[in-house]
Amino acid sequence: MFLFLNFRKILTIVVLAVIASYSAAATVQDSKGEFTIDYEPQRIVVLEFSFVDALAAVGISPVGIADDKDKDRILPQVRDIIGDWTSVGTRSQPSLEVIASLNPDLIIADISRHEAVYEDLQKIAPTLILPSRRETYEENLQAAVVVGTAIGKQEELEARLAQHRQKMNEYAAQLPGHARVQFGVARDDLLSLHSENAYAGGVLKTLGFENPKVSEEGAAYVSTGLEQLLAINADYLIFGYYSNPSIVHKWHAEPLWSLLKAVQDDHVYEVNANTWSRARGMMAAETMAQDLVRIFAEH
Repeated sequence: MFLFLNFRKILTIVVLAVIASYSAAATVQDSKGEFTIDYEPQRIVVLEFSFVDALAAVGISPVGIADDKDKDRILPQVRDIIGDWTSVGTRSQPSLEVIASLNPDLIIADISRHEAVYEDLQKIAPTLILPSRRETYEENLQAAVVVGTAIGKQEELEARLAQHRQKMNEYAAQLPGHARVQFGVARDDLLSLHSENAYAGGVLKTLGFENPKVSEEGAAYVSTGLEQLLAINADYLIFGYYSNPSIVHKWHAEPLWSLLKAVQDDHVYEVNANTWSRARGMMAAETMAQDLVRIFAEH
């Protein structure tokens, strides 16, 4: 009788485990096709910042992040949620050895940066590969839903997404809209303007602003000289600086600089380049909207 009861108990545990495993199964479409995972991953390694944002949105902490060897590149509000992690190197060249040492049960990679090492990543753990770099704002939100579904948090992610859209609507209501606003990232010798097909451009459009046309081909990022910047002649210029002084600072001494409408109207602003260009996630977009509310409240 004792053996029979124990057998029934063991059988019940096995059945419950099978049911739990089945209920956790998820099939999504990633950049390689159909991706199926039949468990809720517990040890996730993430190779792009936008995917860290998606995990933080549902309270999940990755064990490893390709953080460019600089933890400050993860937004403070994201760090507050996920706590500590192990760096697996740069986003462009993550360390396969370090990733493997973390014994991940899921890797989330970027199709733009990591397609060349996709098969190597697959040998370490199931790899969900999605667009991040060069993706639009809406594509980013769609990718976040895929991530949430794959880790068994679809309902939570969709609830956070609904909250995000509500927040963005509230921020938009505080902004004038219709103004021509151009964002760009400046380095020592290069200014890269972000079009409406870039993440930042999509956020600006969502908030009601007009994106000046910076590329006939629809490129997300366009390297631009001072003459081209004057041809665009946006109402507001917002720059993030990867180096200081940058090429924009050097242009201040050029006669053409003073002809820019934004310069004449004192509508040139500085924002955090990491937040506006690298981060790409719901929390990044909300911070960008807060920056714009502050900027426009000053005028």
